[in-house]
Amino acid sequence: MIPELGHFALILALCLALLLGTVPLLGSFRQQRQAMELAPSLAVGMLVFTAISFACLATSFLQDDFSVALVASHSNSLMPTAYKFAAVWGNHEGSLLLWSLILSGWTAAVALFSRALPLQMLARVLSVMGLIAVGFLLFSLLTSNPFARLLPSIPADGADLNPLLQDPGLVIHPPLLYMGYVGFSVAFAFAIAALLGGRLDASWARWSRPWTNVAWGFLSLGIMLGSWWAYYELGWGGWWFWDPVENASFMPWLAGTALVHSLAVTEKRGLFKSWTVLLAIFTFSLSLLGTFLVRSGVLTSVHAFATDPERGVFILIFLCLVVGGSLTLYAFRAPAVQSRISFGWMSRECLLLINNVFFLVATLTVLFGTLFPLLTDALGLGKYSVGPPYFNAVFVPLMAVLLPFMGIGPTARWKQDSSARWLRELLVPALVAVVVGALLPLISNQSYNIWVALALVLAIYLMLAMLRDLQTKVRNASSLVAGLKRLTPSYYGMQLAHLGFAVAVIGVVLTSQYAVEMDLKMSPGESQEVAGHVFRFESLERVSGPNYTADEGVFAITLEDKLVARLAAQKRRYMASGQVMTEAAISGGLWRDLFVALGEPIGDGAWSVRLQYKPFLRWIWLGPILMALGSFVTLADRRYRAGKVKATNADTDTGTDNAAAAVTGTHATT
Repeated sequence: MIPELGHFALILALCLALLLGTVPLLGSFRQQRQAMELAPSLAVGMLVFTAISFACLATSFLQDDFSVALVASHSNSLMPTAYKFAAVWGNHEGSLLLWSLILSGWTAAVALFSRALPLQMLARVLSVMGLIAVGFLLFSLLTSNPFARLLPSIPADGADLNPLLQDPGLVIHPPLLYMGYVGFSVAFAFAIAALLGGRLDASWARWSRPWTNVAWGFLSLGIMLGSWWAYYELGWGGWWFWDPVENASFMPWLAGTALVHSLAVTEKRGLFKSWTVLLAIFTFSLSLLGTFLVRSGVLTSVHAFATDPERGVFILIFLCLVVGGSLTLYAFRAPAVQSRISFGWMSRECLLLINNVFFLVATLTVLFGTLFPLLTDALGLGKYSVGPPYFNAVFVPLMAVLLPFMGIGPTARWKQDSSARWLRELLVPALVAVVVGALLPLISNQSYNIWVALALVLAIYLMLAMLRDLQTKVRNASSLVAGLKRLTPSYYGMQLAHLGFAVAVIGVVLTSQYAVEMDLKMSPGESQEVAGHVFRFESLERVSGPNYTADEGVFAITLEDKLVARLAAQKRRYMASGQVMTEAAISGGLWRDLFVALGEPIGDGAWSVRLQYKPFLRWIWLGPILMALGSFVTLADRRYRAGKVKATNADTDTGTDNAAAAVTGTHATT
């Protein structure tokens, strides 16, 4: 009965989505207030019924209802409760329902927290999101019904969830990732609503900006958790492989980074209106493209859902409708938008434009590398592989060139500035960064590495430039505390995000250049030195878990004859499926990671073993955490909590007082 209730609730959610996507939209064109006022109630109703449907599916998993095909295929009675719940979205049908639930949640949030918007604008935004929900709910009901029954032949027990997914990371990684993916639909909806109204002023950018920042923050956390999961769960010890499905989430993040910067310029100065709308369309389109790549069956990846390729046709049609329709609307409306506001080459606007170009080129680079093998295969031109060498050779230099501009951006003034002032403000930070960055590799235990030195110079320069900018903004205050209080949450969010980017750069470069990896044969009692650490294989035991048995190798790790860690790496065999998985053992810290993974038994008690020493690895994930925190901090800005959107100078050419602009710190998070 519970599955039928969930199925019925999903149908009702679709009906409400259809009403939301049509009635308020038509009312906005006919000036029918009652029709437009229905939008918030319909949005909340859609969330309620989608949540009921999701709860019914979760209940079926938790109660081991193997009459439901999805439960029988992806769960069994031996699985821990937490993984039974995570199994709800550890498959195509369930994850699609989670996507619809999160989309309904974003829609209801806009309805509840955007009451200050003009009714016509709110109705159009919610209607656009309702139409998006129609597409995904139809996809779920017509091709991916999560409540299909196995009647009358009900299995005594289920199969099993992929052991790779029986991990705490699965419990939180997909929901956070989807919060980012789906969250960009809000920016998309605001952009389409502005196009429908034919009014691309600064107001829509201000309304859209906090939602976009939050979506970008969630996506940052989701990507970070995916990288962390791959590092410790797959047994290879890497944190990023440029896998096509990894790229599918990375591309919206890159485009979204450009979008949050462009929104800042549109809100503050009324510039880049058409560009910002196009970025909003492009970012959400990349989110849909990622959905197609993961669910169409065109990719083979540990991250992808192995589904019937025919389902991909539905997503492809939906993708074409969304992208084609929005670009057609953009083609008709955008040319009418003209900005009379000017800015000089030496200005914050110009630097943010450069930032956008770099991130857009980086996005297109990743997009080309991801789609090229698929296109050549589809056209019968042969099978090609585009791997890390291509991405590293093209992507890394783009980010290296971007870092100096990130240091100048917050310091620069709106409309017009001078290179002489930039030099006066940033010369000392640049010189200190060059000296410190060049000398730091000399005091390490590793050989001098020019790439490490260059990365440290750029990252330290960015950090020092941020400190210099902070000093400049508070130096005229009566006290340090007073100066810090007058800075806005948007400014602090920007500082945190830029700091996170610098921290991630340091982690990526130091880990890539100084990591030590060894694959060797070891027997209990043997030792091996790795980067000054001695790994001793102490013992091998047989252990049991709730739904698996494992061979567990215990390793003692010493540094200068002092025990620093004792790690237990496992080779697991899951009872339900018989699959064998590697469970790595890791000793993590702020400065280094020690990694042990058991391979296969070789004979005579020996095992293949992977040992790794990775310096500053955690900084790679600390960076995105700081970036996400920065995006969330911006929500505290009172401009986004005001009852009404105040008029700005965005539609005039009067400019902004540079001193006031410096204090407000309205630069977007990055």
